[in-house]
Amino acid sequence: VDLKECLQSAEFISSSDGNFKVLEDGSVYTTSALSLSAEKKTFTILLKDIQEQVEKKIHVDLVEEEKKTPNTRHARDTVLKRTKRRWGPIPSVMIENSLGPFPLQIQQVQSDTAQNYTIYYSASGPGIDQDPKGLFYIERETGNIFATRAVDREQYPSFQIICFATTPDGYSPEVPLVHTIRIEDDNDNAPYFTQDVFEFCVPENSRPGVVVGKVIAEDRDEPYTLHTTLKYRIVSQTPPITPAFSLHGDSGVISVLLPQLDRELVPSYTLLVEVRDMAGQPFGLCTTGTVVIKIEDTNDNAPTFKQLQYETRVEENRVKVEILRVSVVDLDEPGSPGSGAVYEIIRGNDDQAFEITTDKNTNEGILCVVKGLDYETAKQRILVIGVNNEAPYLLAPHSQQLSQSTCSVTVHVLDVDEGPVFKPCLLRLDVKECEDIGTAIGRYVAEDPETGNSEGIRYRIPPGQCNWVNIDDKSGEIRTVRVLDRDIGEMRRGQCNITVLAIDRNGKTGTGTIQVCIVPGNKNFPRITQTDYIMCRDRKPICLTAQDGDEAPYSAPFEYRINDRRLASMWKLTPHDDNSWYLSPKSDIPYGIYEIPVSVIDNGGKIGENIVRVNLCDCVTPSECDGRTRQLAGGNVTLGLWAILAMILGSLLLLLILITICGCCGAGVMHRQVTDDCANHNLIISNTEAPGEEVMDHNIIPLQNTCDQGGYGVKTGEQQTFEMAKGRGHTLESVKGGGHQTLGSVKEGGGQTMMDTCRYSYSEWHNFTHPRLGEKVHLCRQDEEQKHSEDYLLSYNYEGKGSLAGSVGCCSDQHEEEALDFLDQLEPKFRTLAETCIKR
Repeated sequence: VDLKECLQSAEFISSSDGNFKVLEDGSVYTTSALSLSAEKKTFTILLKDIQEQVEKKIHVDLVEEEKKTPNTRHARDTVLKRTKRRWGPIPSVMIENSLGPFPLQIQQVQSDTAQNYTIYYSASGPGIDQDPKGLFYIERETGNIFATRAVDREQYPSFQIICFATTPDGYSPEVPLVHTIRIEDDNDNAPYFTQDVFEFCVPENSRPGVVVGKVIAEDRDEPYTLHTTLKYRIVSQTPPITPAFSLHGDSGVISVLLPQLDRELVPSYTLLVEVRDMAGQPFGLCTTGTVVIKIEDTNDNAPTFKQLQYETRVEENRVKVEILRVSVVDLDEPGSPGSGAVYEIIRGNDDQAFEITTDKNTNEGILCVVKGLDYETAKQRILVIGVNNEAPYLLAPHSQQLSQSTCSVTVHVLDVDEGPVFKPCLLRLDVKECEDIGTAIGRYVAEDPETGNSEGIRYRIPPGQCNWVNIDDKSGEIRTVRVLDRDIGEMRRGQCNITVLAIDRNGKTGTGTIQVCIVPGNKNFPRITQTDYIMCRDRKPICLTAQDGDEAPYSAPFEYRINDRRLASMWKLTPHDDNSWYLSPKSDIPYGIYEIPVSVIDNGGKIGENIVRVNLCDCVTPSECDGRTRQLAGGNVTLGLWAILAMILGSLLLLLILITICGCCGAGVMHRQVTDDCANHNLIISNTEAPGEEVMDHNIIPLQNTCDQGGYGVKTGEQQTFEMAKGRGHTLESVKGGGHQTLGSVKEGGGQTMMDTCRYSYSEWHNFTHPRLGEKVHLCRQDEEQKHSEDYLLSYNYEGKGSLAGSVGCCSDQHEEEALDFLDQLEPKFRTLAETCIKR
């Protein structure tokens, strides 16, 4: 690189890449071996003039040189060229810790054209950035390289120096030479163990070959040489008995050698081990270390009792009292599961009156009485006690199986004066719920264990307990003092434990317990939770649900019945589940409010009477019923303001109709003949769609006018006809016998009417109209498909429950007693008319 052209007064020259070195003449060299990829290498040369404070940069791109393919020529045409011999001495070797004399010549480098030599240091070693100054130098004139002092290989394993050859005028005719100086290792470091003391554990009675552990040593000399080839061996063993372990010379693994390691004999071993380099040769360097091997305990020793027989005494009826301690001998390690004793009673404790536990501090067995002994039953008890360890027993090699160690204990029971004893100690008495006060529910007596009878024993219940029953102080009979009801206070629990005292003549007492249990009874009637319902035109079944405060078996399943025979023919009940039944109409019954008596029978046979009120309404939803919104919360019916107003308006309208009819009928009486058709006043037109068409039919026969004014008339004979004509007035007359008279009769005397002129005889009206009415309806206004026209036959709307005053029309005679069964045969279109005629 031409540095002069860039900055002639450059005082400082540096490279941005440490792999390249720039000299003052512009020569660029690599400072170490590089592997260049196919991509170009870029770095920057920085030039500085410190005095002028000028700085320049030169960017260098290092690209791969294109390889020229040589022309292939015949061997005989090959031209031999003379090339210049490169200066390149072989790598140098310097002995580590060399004794000199110094300066010590290492190597000589020479160039045919250059006379001046310089070097740059590049030392390599662990944690070394550069070599120490003055370690090597080169003679400028001869090219001899000298070392000024000894070198430690562990600090500087090798050096790389770059040699430059220049002519006296500063020209560099040779490429810089990279020369390597390797420091040859000297066995100056002895091996050492990584730990001061190695500690291992091995279970006793382990088999030979079981690995105990591994010792590790290291050497700082050059790896993979004899200087670092190590050998291990055991120098000594403590205690000095038969060798128990072996040490692998190459790996340092310690294994079991002795087939019987007994912790009870030798609890631990201490080994002195040695490691030596130079593959263990005598002239190698060595170091010793310590290994401690602890023998772990196993349960190879069974516990044995110190005594085979024991005797002790205890008073009868004493409980939770210690009566004896037994001890064992175990050679295993104290405090370990292998020495911890577990005692058990093998024989003589069928009634579980005794219990034995282990004292963790002393490892002794503590024998206690947990259930009172009876001297009269057994004066002496003999127990057999066995012992084991917490850990399972492991049979040692070359030993025989041992049987469990046992001992016998004789317990003498001492007689004492005892108090009365209840048999049983807990008596359960079941009492039915709601029994009368003073009901005898049982008898609870105690006996004197000495005599076996109950004479002279008195009974009493200590205060402070539930006051449900009392006991007779002499006989022990138990009676109730309260009505026991599971729904009251403390009786909700259903039971109570009562302590009873028995006192003999000597003042000795005994206690017993009575458990009084209240048995649920059938005291509550089943009732239906909701009794008010609205059923719309879809007649969806109503789900009736009952509840009973009693418990099983006096509650569900329930049975439902309708008590009223007339309503039972109109309504039916079908089961749904144990608590609920469905209520639904049997047929197309009229709309209205039905109060249905329903009996609910529980599983115990108790009957609850209920009244179910069903409003069968012509509606889609219950809120639309009669134009009123019904709220059935809690069984109450609330009428809104508009419902009350509608009722008042309906009453006024009915009163207006009555006044109009009465006025019309009065006028007929005064004229002594019917001037108008009474049906027009009785059957009010309720829905007029449009004017009808005139119909000409052969079934309509005109009649002769029997009145002066014309209108409707009736002619007697073998055939009766009905005439429809237009005129000023319309009258319906009946001819009886052979004479002619109007359907208005006048009372004899005083000129008053004998009967209502607005009513004809019911039988006359029925015989005249009934045979023809169905035929006229059938033939009138038929369409092409022979169906009745919808604008002709109109159904009457439901107008509510009938009036108690009866009919106000002229459909029937109030004195007529003929049957009304024909109304049941009418078509649905005329049911409203039928109801009007029935209810007078």
